Amino acid sequence: MINIKKYAAIDIGSNAMRLLIANIVEQEGKEPQFNKSSLVRVPIRLGQDAFTVGEISEENIERMCDAMNAFNLLMKVHKVERYMAFATSAMREAYNGKEVVALIKKKADIKIEIIDGKKEAAIIASTDLHHLLKTDQTYLFVDVGGGSTEFTLFSNGKMITSRSFKAGTVRLLNNMVCDVVWDEIEKWIKVNTKEYDEVTLIGSGGNINKIFKMSGKIQDKPLSYIYMNSQYSFLNSLSYEQRISELGLNPDRADVIVPATRIYLNAMKWSGARNIYVPKIGLSDGIVKAMYFGKI
Repeated sequence: MINIKKYAAIDIGSNAMRLLIANIVEQEGKEPQFNKSSLVRVPIRLGQDAFTVGEISEENIERMCDAMNAFNLLMKVHKVERYMAFATSAMREAYNGKEVVALIKKKADIKIEIIDGKKEAAIIASTDLHHLLKTDQTYLFVDVGGGSTEFTLFSNGKMITSRSFKAGTVRLLNNMVCDVVWDEIEKWIKVNTKEYDEVTLIGSGGNINKIFKMSGKIQDKPLSYIYMNSQYSFLNSLSYEQRISELGLNPDRADVIVPATRIYLNAMKWSGARNIYVPKIGLSDGIVKAMYFGKI
């Protein structure tokens, strides 16, 4: 006898907004299964507003309201019984972020919580990583977003420490990440990984998922530092237009994929990692699991 629950997670990021609808399959004597039923991504780049002007524009507020109304309808069609919506870096920093949240509640009946980087990292870290984490090894989990990057260190199957830095792809595109921030990231990674003989990266985010898909590798195989380095050089050699026309990248992916690759490469270099695994998990997956297990 099985029981199926339907949960949904809304992730309002700096580069895009996502609605994940998941089936949670419960069976007596077994661990619950989390299966993606639907994933909808809307390319509304809130970070462009928040990081350069300091507020979400009228146009993007309207687009957000439309997207949230659509998400609400999709959740009704799927008969979702519970959802949570979290907004990250861009909404944190926009001075009208709270006003936008109130307006969306009024117009689309969706309640949004703006979360800080620490909570974001904790939710992402609560995703189902135990099948990847070998208890005798050390992993640096790196989640690259539009506004920030979250780093979480795991060793012996346990979380050791985590930190969020204001170094995301949209900020990098706008030259808003100074050398001091890069220095802080380098120092944090080196200090926290120096006592471990070998560190492996785990990458999360739309850009690393796309790089992995382009590699043609099967899901449980890692990408090497050499491959990531050559891919970075290759992507950098192409113009924005070429990345769209020749690689088939979406317009809102074709620009951010280069700075994202740079972040993963630096994390590998500073931690001494030779490989990066890409398990296709992110904030929305973490929200569903954290809701189910009562962590949020």
